[in-house]
Amino acid sequence: MKSPTLDDRQRVSQRPGDSVVMYQKWKDLLFLHWEVDSAKIQSTLPDGLTVDLHEGKSYLGLVPFYMREIRPRFLPTVPGISNFLEMNVRTYVHDRHGNPGVWFYSLDANQSLAVALARRFFHLPYFRAEMTASQDSGMIDYTSRRKNVSADISEFRYQGAAKMDTPTPGSLEYFLLERYLLFAHDKTRDRLLCGQVHHTPYPVHEAEVEAFSPVAMAQAGFDVGQDPPVHAAFSPGVSVEIFGIKTVAL
Repeated sequence: MKSPTLDDRQRVSQRPGDSVVMYQKWKDLLFLHWEVDSAKIQSTLPDGLTVDLHEGKSYLGLVPFYMREIRPRFLPTVPGISNFLEMNVRTYVHDRHGNPGVWFYSLDANQSLAVALARRFFHLPYFRAEMTASQDSGMIDYTSRRKNVSADISEFRYQGAAKMDTPTPGSLEYFLLERYLLFAHDKTRDRLLCGQVHHTPYPVHEAEVEAFSPVAMAQAGFDVGQDPPVHAAFSPGVSVEIFGIKTVAL
C-alpha cells in the first residue's frame, strides 16, 4: 500500500485528458474539520482504501455549500433543477497506488433528481433533505434536515473573513481542501470506483462561524459532541469540471 507523496497530491490536481461529463459551480463553502481516531475511520472504509494522514492525524469534515449552474456537458442549465443546496460529511483516503481523494459518508441535497442520479450513476450516498439558506450582509444562515430520518436540524451561521494565501502543498489547508478524486463503492457489483474533478485552487478565507451543528456527523456514526472544529475555513467558490467514474484496480 503506497502512501501519497507531495507529487501525488499535486498530480491529481492536473486536468485529465478525458472528456468532461458535467459542469458545476460550488459556492460559499464552509469547511469544518475535526480530528478523529484513524482506526475508527479505517474501520468504516471499503477494501482498497486507507485513511489519509497529515502529520499523523486523520480528519472528518462537514461542508455545507451552494450547488449552482449544474448541467451535463451538452445541455443548458434548467430552472428548478440546476441550483440547489448540498452538505457533505467526508474523510480523506488514498488507494493502494497512492492516489489521494475523498470518501463521503453522506451528501444531503434538496433536489430529488440530483439525489437519484448521483445514487444511480456515481454510487454516492446522497440523501433527500429539507434545506434553506439565506444571506444578510454576508452572513449565511443555513439549515438542513434529512427527510424520513430525524427531526434533528443542522444549523449553521457563517461568513468569510480575511483572505488567506493560496494553500501550499504540504500545508493542512492543502490537505483538507485541495482534493480532486472521489471514491465510491458499488455494492451491487462489489467494486471500488473513482471519479475526478478539476477546478482552480480554492480561494480561501478565514471563517467566522457563529453557529454549527454536528447532527450529520452523528448520523454518519461519529459523535464529536459539542466540541468545536479544530479547523474552519471559507471559500467563495470555484467552477468545476466533472469527469466520468472508473473502476479502481485493487
